[in-house]
Amino acid sequence: MRAAEKVMITTAVTGSVNVPSQSPYLPLSAAQVTEAALEAIEAGSAIVHLHARQPDGRPTPSPEVFEEIVEPITANTDAVINITTGGSSAMTMEQRLAAAVRLRPELASMNMGTMNFVYAGIADKVTEWRHDWEEPYVRATYSKPFLNTFDRIEHALRTLGEFGTRFEYECYDIGHLYSLAYFVDKGLAKPPLMIQGVFGVLGGIGADHENLEHMVRIADKLFGDDYTFSAFAAGRDQLSFGTHSAWLGGHVRVGLEDSLWIGKGRLAESNAQQVRKIRAVIEDLGKQIATPADARAMLALRGITDGVS
Repeated sequence: MRAAEKVMITTAVTGSVNVPSQSPYLPLSAAQVTEAALEAIEAGSAIVHLHARQPDGRPTPSPEVFEEIVEPITANTDAVINITTGGSSAMTMEQRLAAAVRLRPELASMNMGTMNFVYAGIADKVTEWRHDWEEPYVRATYSKPFLNTFDRIEHALRTLGEFGTRFEYECYDIGHLYSLAYFVDKGLAKPPLMIQGVFGVLGGIGADHENLEHMVRIADKLFGDDYTFSAFAAGRDQLSFGTHSAWLGGHVRVGLEDSLWIGKGRLAESNAQQVRKIRAVIEDLGKQIATPADARAMLALRGITDGVS
């Protein structure tokens, strides 16, 4: 792993997992997602990872909604834009790629394997639903896998690679690292790699700190110094995994996509609140916070072109 001289903070602003009934603070409309992203950038986030939703919170792949979010961010900041290609398991692959194809960002997420990605347990905790789409949406994940077959991954790498987009490789298990190594050998995934270790999703690797260190060891074996590493854990373990990743020489991801909490029993009131908290931890470790320019240098990004980063 390339040890970080400065730590990149990525903020995953809204995602497609959590639903409005869980928190009044989850950004939903394009304007809310934009405002949340701008606040997170001001707080110290070098990268914003973006999903889009309809005003009622339903995830959407609409390139037009993504444009409403991205344009004000790029007009007012130099932050790195990371557009999802994960979308949600309810979307087709073409839908999942549509926004990134339209906007051609510097960075896009890439899920590295088909998996059970289960968040049906949300339904057991919500006592009152705000919208009728929410309960069937989360319960469906108990019986429907999240499809990221090799042909889909290759298609996405080739399609977006033509635009100079690079990738945040999201690895939910050790096998996903070996899948990434396959695409490196094919010349489709090009170093320096940005590996995002994801822990604590039901169906993926558990949020045990031994798993974090094991993932780094295997990534070191496969990729040497040709990668940077970032980590997050879903839910209550978000802060501890970010801290552990930074301590190991890696980077961090926070945001309401991954956790709605700021402490035990306390809902986070904004993405920026989580950024400020992890930033304080990183600085207490004696490390510096990376700027967007630092992130571009570390990840070999192309830079801002035509107003889109």
